[in-house]
Amino acid sequence: MMEKILKIWRMRDLRNSILFVLAMLVVFRLAAHIPIPGVNAQALRELFASNQLLGMMNLLSGGGLQNFSIVMMGVAPYITSSIIFQLLGMIVPSIEEMNKEEAGRQKINMWTRWATVPLAALQAYGMITLLRRSSYQVLGALDPLNFITIIITITAGTIFLMWLGELITEKKIGNGISLLIFAGIIAGVPQSFQQIIATYNSSQFFMILGFIIVAILTILGVVYVTEGQRNIPVQYARQMHGGHSYGGSTTHLPLRVNMAGVIPIIFAVSILMFPSMIAQFFVTSKVAWLATASAWVIKAIQDQWVYGIAYFILVVVFTYFYTEVVFHPDRVAENLQKQGGFIPGIRPGQPTARYLANIMHKITLAGALFLGVIAILPLIMRSITGVQALAIGGTSLLIVVSVVIETVKQIEAQMTMRQYDGY
Repeated sequence: MMEKILKIWRMRDLRNSILFVLAMLVVFRLAAHIPIPGVNAQALRELFASNQLLGMMNLLSGGGLQNFSIVMMGVAPYITSSIIFQLLGMIVPSIEEMNKEEAGRQKINMWTRWATVPLAALQAYGMITLLRRSSYQVLGALDPLNFITIIITITAGTIFLMWLGELITEKKIGNGISLLIFAGIIAGVPQSFQQIIATYNSSQFFMILGFIIVAILTILGVVYVTEGQRNIPVQYARQMHGGHSYGGSTTHLPLRVNMAGVIPIIFAVSILMFPSMIAQFFVTSKVAWLATASAWVIKAIQDQWVYGIAYFILVVVFTYFYTEVVFHPDRVAENLQKQGGFIPGIRPGQPTARYLANIMHKITLAGALFLGVIAILPLIMRSITGVQALAIGGTSLLIVVSVVIETVKQIEAQMTMRQYDGY
């Protein structure tokens, strides 16, 4: 371990990239502690302690929401915008064609950034309205000018985090958005341990032991699924040029069990937050059926079993969805055919594409179900212990472990590339 760290430190550009990423995470954490004036901090803490939905939203905001900071919405609007354009890419042929070219992908990325601005403003408006209507008196009276100023500030904070995330991604040390969420989760760990130590008594021993067991199982499960892969044998045809033989080698095509990584968890949490947040606006509506429907939605989301089943299904669905986005069997089959490669026993072209798609669907099913079970395992523990922190803690572990694995792999890839380049 120390040897690898020393190797990284000796590579100047890689060292500078890691230090830059760490500096950006420090900037993010400083911004997360710059509060917006006019909030009752004690009432805000009590509200978050009593609401699981807000706890999940705080998770995606990187801890900024609980502090009511200038970056309180975090990267959630950007994630929502990304989901919208990825869905459009699946159903709109012109956007799907744009995704196949670098210039098209850059244009879609630009549209995603632009769409983040109104989404951030809309979510900021919704959150402020929700907090003003709560019984905890989090926000006092706001005149229109202050209300608009707060919305503009929160929107600017989201755009600032989106920019930081892209700066981090450019360094190829990890996904910037995931690292920002990761930093927010890690920043809350010392406070959680402090609260556990301060309130510990002998009756909590089995509860804490259960939490530790769930944490270990979650870590092992995520590592197992993330590292698992199916190796498809690939053989290259032997070719003769000028009396010399080329090719004829045998290798393999690795298909990962979970190509989506941590994205399904982030998507699932984002989608689960949405219905309850919208329902909060209409629960006091004068239209009877609308108020009744809103109250039913809020009650359904708060139900442990409904929430768990919905969470499981969304994780499975988004694992399949994102795998379809990032893995294209037709392109893989075409590239193999161009390079003179083939899978033994499978004809090149469309038969190879169908074979790869069939294999990918099977292994993705196993990975998606396994990831879904791990996602709801903390919820099951919560129903046993009655401790809300376990539900949020499980999702936090999923994100943290997946981001760590992804970041370590990217750093190792950077080291390998530099060794080939003679560094």
